[in-house]
Amino acid sequence: MTKRFFGTDGVRGQVGTYPITAEFVLKLGWAAGKVFGNTRASAGRNLILVGKDTRVSGYMFESALQAGIIAAGVDVSLMGPMPTPAVAYLTRTFRAQAGIVISASHNPFHDNGIKFFGGDGFKLPDDVEHRIERFLDEAIITAESVDLGRAHRVTDAAGRYVEFCKGTLPYGFSLAGMKLVVDCAHGATYHVAPDVLRELGASVIELGVQPDGFNINEGCGSTNPELLRQRVIESGADVGIALDGDGDRVIFVDQKGELVDGDELLFIIAKSRQ
Repeated sequence: MTKRFFGTDGVRGQVGTYPITAEFVLKLGWAAGKVFGNTRASAGRNLILVGKDTRVSGYMFESALQAGIIAAGVDVSLMGPMPTPAVAYLTRTFRAQAGIVISASHNPFHDNGIKFFGGDGFKLPDDVEHRIERFLDEAIITAESVDLGRAHRVTDAAGRYVEFCKGTLPYGFSLAGMKLVVDCAHGATYHVAPDVLRELGASVIELGVQPDGFNINEGCGSTNPELLRQRVIESGADVGIALDGDGDRVIFVDQKGELVDGDELLFIIAKSRQ
């Protein structure tokens, strides 16, 4: 069965153009709440986590999702700007039934999208996306007041993810003595990636860490590495790192400002895990 709204990475498009509208996203939140509200919660209440990147439209869609999820009788935890991999991780650690990311990844600010993770932190299987789409055909029925979901903001999401990232490395691992340039694309990693690297001991030069809602991915980040290459050469850095707007894509630059091939990166990672 063909899906009407879900693509390979959720629902995505230009803000204000159907289905990337506040009205549709509210109903999408309700539909998701109806689906995941039927999942047994280990803590007694069903919960959906919501994170976003730094696009100005993210505030609108965060509120719309929140309203829809609560109307379906499901709790919602709002994490604010957080990288997509962080939402996947925190969905598991919070034992939530689902995680939602408001982002259009490496696209410009006038686009946005909604992507889902299941309680295991992985993308939803097709049958769950079909169930959500079926609820989109129904009229919204708001839960009784006593059964409405509850909302709260997670204030330590970034700190939790920083500690998780450091914990993926061998005990005693250090970047002391290394100079790194990191370009966060004015996106969701702006308050996470530099902290991880500094806490591992590196000297960090930051780029793309002043999001204003409109400059995400603009002339920076993993799709525009020229500024990164230039700064690496000028500063005499050992390595340059560029992420995209939601932090699920990365490229590396060596000390000569040359892009490192992705296959080489995979080899280095695989070898380090032996």
